[in-house]
Amino acid sequence: MTKIENNEQYEWAVARVEQLLPLVDDTTPRTDPNSIELELLSNLVADYSEEHFSIGKPNLGDVIKMRMAELGITQAKLAEILGISASRISDYITGKAEPTIRVARDLVLKLEIAPAVVLGL
Repeated sequence: MTKIENNEQYEWAVARVEQLLPLVDDTTPRTDPNSIELELLSNLVADYSEEHFSIGKPNLGDVIKMRMAELGITQAKLAEILGISASRISDYITGKAEPTIRVARDLVLKLEIAPAVVLGL
């Protein structure tokens, strides 16, 4: 098998990985058949998972909306907190604009949004 093609194969491979895990540890030689099988199946499972179950990186707009919901605040209230207009908040949420350095800093400090998300990293 060079690639997992469907969910049935994926479930089989995950079950087999779970069977192999107790048989392989840091002292197991890399030439051990169980070690080889575990590495190959783990890579196949990881590739399939990334292709079919990846959630991707969060974008700033989604994170702002999530934090607003968590804090129970509106765009108007967030605009007040950040000292900017509500329409500017809307622009950030829709991706029409990116925050200035000052606003980015305030998003990090006041909403506790990770700097990497604010910077798009």
